[in-house]
Amino acid sequence: MLIGNREFDTKNNTYIMGILNVTPDSFSDGGRWNRPDVSLKHAEEMVLKGAAIIDVGGESTRPGHVQISEQEETDRVVPVIEAIKKELDIPVSVDTYKSSVAEAALLAGADLVNDIWGFLYDEKMAGVVKKYGAACCLMHNRNEAVYTNLIEEMCADLTKCVSIARAAGIADEKIILDPGVGFGKTYEMNLDVLKNLDRFNALGYPMLLGTSRKSVIGLTLDLPADQREEGTLVTTVLAVQARYSFVRVHDVEKNARSILMTKAILERQ
Repeated sequence: MLIGNREFDTKNNTYIMGILNVTPDSFSDGGRWNRPDVSLKHAEEMVLKGAAIIDVGGESTRPGHVQISEQEETDRVVPVIEAIKKELDIPVSVDTYKSSVAEAALLAGADLVNDIWGFLYDEKMAGVVKKYGAACCLMHNRNEAVYTNLIEEMCADLTKCVSIARAAGIADEKIILDPGVGFGKTYEMNLDVLKNLDRFNALGYPMLLGTSRKSVIGLTLDLPADQREEGTLVTTVLAVQARYSFVRVHDVEKNARSILMTKAILERQ
């Protein structure tokens, strides 16, 4: 698939989406990268270490986060996206579920919209993505963690997200799906999702896994957010085994190494 000017072989590779939170309150690195110059330096480091996409987020979506205004979110992400696109030849993703923020980010040069509500929150979002010819990542999410049959219902929900994208005229080759670990699911459900990653391949789209430093790892290992790296690496290995096309992570270098090691083993003839 084409994201920006970069071709991604989503059938045979697992690429790294490096997380760049330009927020004062993100759960694991809040406030570290929220100046454009510092953000750009961090983006450069992630690219050098193996990131194929930089994902810029201006609002924390951790459990219990406080929603900020669309203008404030726009003011945070646009200067950073402009700086990255000016200095680095890399696709940039914007992590937002609000169409006005997405539009400003796409005008600033973003290539992909990463929507934690999979086009279900803002009815204008799909149209904005289509208007700019952007790619999109549609994540599974629910307001309440209530399911009768978790994996089947998640697949049905994601199919609904895809239908919204297709109704807006977004081509299949512009769509990535994400099972949404940590969103609208209990701790046990998140483990179930991780155990059944391959089930989502039946939907027929490239898959992205985003588990980096999340609570499912913290609760399992009883560790704070800044000590969840090994747990994250395990989930990255699972993603490669399940033939996922992307992993969204904070620690680019170590995840890149774990992908290479896993692929070397799996591809051994």
